[in-house]
Amino acid sequence: MKQSLLQFTTLLFFLFFTIDIGPAIGDDSVQFEGLIEPFEMVDVGSPVEGIVARVNVQRSNSVKKGEPLVLLESSVENAIVERARVLAAVEGELKLQKERLAFAGRMHTRVRELFNSEAISAEKNDEAETEVTLARARLQKAKENRALARLDLQRARAMLNQRTIKSPISGIVVERFVAPGEFVVNQPLLRVAQMDPLRVEIILPAEMFRKIKPGMLADVRPETDPDGSYRSTVAIVDRVIDPASGTFSVRLELPNPDYRLPSGLKCTVQFLDETETASPTKISRILEGDKITKVSELEPLLTTVVQ
Repeated sequence: MKQSLLQFTTLLFFLFFTIDIGPAIGDDSVQFEGLIEPFEMVDVGSPVEGIVARVNVQRSNSVKKGEPLVLLESSVENAIVERARVLAAVEGELKLQKERLAFAGRMHTRVRELFNSEAISAEKNDEAETEVTLARARLQKAKENRALARLDLQRARAMLNQRTIKSPISGIVVERFVAPGEFVVNQPLLRVAQMDPLRVEIILPAEMFRKIKPGMLADVRPETDPDGSYRSTVAIVDRVIDPASGTFSVRLELPNPDYRLPSGLKCTVQFLDETETASPTKISRILEGDKITKVSELEPLLTTVVQ
């Protein structure tokens, strides 16, 4: 009993002398300003130069990942693909070499029978064997040429596919930089913003560095809808504090599946408190000198000690 009273007195001592007066997580009056931004902003370019034949989207259009956005003029590439397709499908040379090999094999069989009966010289037998060997080599070369033709077809199709510029992400077209008929080389064609999820960038004071961790929940209230609250999750906590301002950056991920929220809005962010149950380990840490971040944290601890 005396030990419990001693621990209770020690807790009261730390309540008055080691309490942290910084911003408290979960306090409704403590909010931080932030900025809602697209999760990703991509300037879509072309791996090849050429003339724009067609632009399939306009500004503010929704696009899906892999959707064709811009088509470049590709008549030459289409002709190359067609030629490669025909060459890859040619069977004449392969059939010819198969027939030559079969004929050389039959001739060699007959010559060998005559050689065995000593009707012809060994030289004739060697010529027949050599012809079979050459026929096999020609057939193998025909097969290799056909394999190369198929590779050329794949290469031609890859070059043709480069003339179709596809969206690398799902999102909204923010800006269109080109029009049909323009020549493009080393320049962006479109700007696409990923709107689901959104990201919320906030700047926090250094004393909150150990209080904010990835995975924490927060409520985001946009400036256009102060009464609306959107649940978000802490994604990134910068590990470097700016010495000039004594602040660090935090990024939240805000789900936006229906594109209800636009980007570019200012907002307020309130971090949600995570209920932590009392435990002997927690009590011992506080007794050893850990700071108490909020008065409500003592309630379960005091209850545990009294019990």
